[in-house]
Amino acid sequence: MIADHSAVSVTALYKSVGRKEILRGLSFDVEEGEVFGIIGPNGAGKTTTLRVLSGIIISYSGDVKVFGENPRSARAKGYISYMPEDAFPYDRLTGIENLQFYARIYSRGDRKLEESYLERGIKIASLGDRIYDRAMEYSRGMKRRLVIARTLMVNPKLAILDEPTSALDVESSVRIRDMIRSMKGNTTLILSSHNLLEVEYMCDRVLMINSGRGVKLGKPKEIIEETGTRNLEESFIKLVGEG
Repeated sequence: MIADHSAVSVTALYKSVGRKEILRGLSFDVEEGEVFGIIGPNGAGKTTTLRVLSGIIISYSGDVKVFGENPRSARAKGYISYMPEDAFPYDRLTGIENLQFYARIYSRGDRKLEESYLERGIKIASLGDRIYDRAMEYSRGMKRRLVIARTLMVNPKLAILDEPTSALDVESSVRIRDMIRSMKGNTTLILSSHNLLEVEYMCDRVLMINSGRGVKLGKPKEIIEETGTRNLEESFIKLVGEG
């Protein structure tokens, strides 16, 4: 059952491209303030689901609400900040110029808010003096940190992160994971990741999907106990293999 107080509610979501069904009646809810993971094998429909929730994909059947609004309306009101898996900064701009650009958009003319966003973005990115270099000079991991920073710095009601720690080294990944956990309660976060041990650590609840359908929804610890496995990675393999 979908909770009335949910930050996000999805009921009977279907999405097809031509004759191919991508999502097949997906239903779930995300509670306000939680960190929610969506996991599945390649082609399961994870990215399509995130794009529907972010308001990018507007053609689908089913009912989708983000804080009581349809995703497109919620995005227009600034409720949503979305980071796609293939997101990159503007290479010709410096790191700080990239952050300033987004801070200006989301602050909507409020100079103090813009400065607050920028300060937060610099802290999240943790690039030191390299923040003043052009993004084209950054490593892939540094670019990823900058994109994550511009996504989280604006304190969205809902942050949607597709593979947030992809291409990051261990130290950077730990920093981002800790930052995501520190935002729990203030921002509702939905993320996907192929690193299931990372998902197990960060997420309050997890939705496993396969072939566009929900396989399992619950707290990582409960899923592990129910499947009699040692970790979420083993649980996922067992459930998808049986699905």
